Amino acid sequence: MPEDYTLQGFHHVHWWVGNVLRSAYYYQKAWGFKIVGYRGLETGSREVVSMVLEQGKIKLVLSAPLVPDGPGNAFLSRHGEGVSDVAFLTDNAEAAFQDSVGRGAEAVHNPTTIEDEHGSVRLASIKAYNDVIHTFVDLGDYTGSFLPGYGQWPGPHIAESDSGLVAIDHIVHNMPGGGMQDQVQFYQDTLGFHRFWSVDDKDISTEYSSLRSIVVANENLTVKMPVNEPAEGLKKSQIQEFIDYNIDAGVQHMAMLTKDIVKTISTLKANGIDFLTVPDAYYAELPDRVGQIEENMETLRSLSILVDRDEDGYLLQLFTKPIQDRPTFFFEVIQRKGSQSFGKGNFKALFESMERDQARRGNL
Repeated sequence: MPEDYTLQGFHHVHWWVGNVLRSAYYYQKAWGFKIVGYRGLETGSREVVSMVLEQGKIKLVLSAPLVPDGPGNAFLSRHGEGVSDVAFLTDNAEAAFQDSVGRGAEAVHNPTTIEDEHGSVRLASIKAYNDVIHTFVDLGDYTGSFLPGYGQWPGPHIAESDSGLVAIDHIVHNMPGGGMQDQVQFYQDTLGFHRFWSVDDKDISTEYSSLRSIVVANENLTVKMPVNEPAEGLKKSQIQEFIDYNIDAGVQHMAMLTKDIVKTISTLKANGIDFLTVPDAYYAELPDRVGQIEENMETLRSLSILVDRDEDGYLLQLFTKPIQDRPTFFFEVIQRKGSQSFGKGNFKALFESMERDQARRGNL
């Protein structure tokens, strides 16, 4: 394990989008995020415009290119809107970079210091896979709302209240068939992660499709990242559909924690967020499978919230449909009541729900 630095958790997740203003409106109005940072022409950024949105400890950075040959154009052309950087908060970006590169990671951005009137921040980046990178963020004593180079957004703030989201629980990466083990090994070799949880096609399958998944985590479990790959089935799995439309590996979804999933999902649905649904039969079987829970079963059924239990407790979760035109990235909302697993018992119902949408898209 690395000895000269600690990964303290996720710092931010960076998206390339086609239009930052419209995307920011969606995250404010529908999800309850607030704008806490901006860079663009008004701040001297001539090639990229970005907005930083925050809720609880979650920070989303939305960026779009301002010029034809600027950063982000190649990503958007190939993958569509999606995540390009999963950034980690660390107490020593220099050591994290040098250690991971020394263990075999490919350098993307060498360690550099950026500063403004609020102090200085140390940054460095490595390649994760394909067009996804990991940036190490060492804030030191920095007192600004995000990072140097970002100012205040001069326009209106749309969000009146949040939706109860508090932190990033995990971030999921999809690999082409045969790529999962290599990517897991990369995280073990370069960042000292360990295998935290896994399932295979014997655990997760439907009549038509299945997947394999290994969750990697850092030592203190502040960073957890499932790595998936499709398994052979009678028809195309939703993992393979993602690979086809994302054009290779990428970030499939981000799970966000809430302390009251019933309230959060009720708010989000009222705001127009489109979630997957499951048949009533799922809830008829649920009491026997998960036992006694605090929530009202009829309320969970009406909101299509899924429940699973392990030896440590239970969790509640629900997944959105893809949030952009390509059937790629989506969000998960999760509440944990002891359980630290990933809803193995829900995967069949989840896959069947996704397959119904795939069939409507003509991609099953």
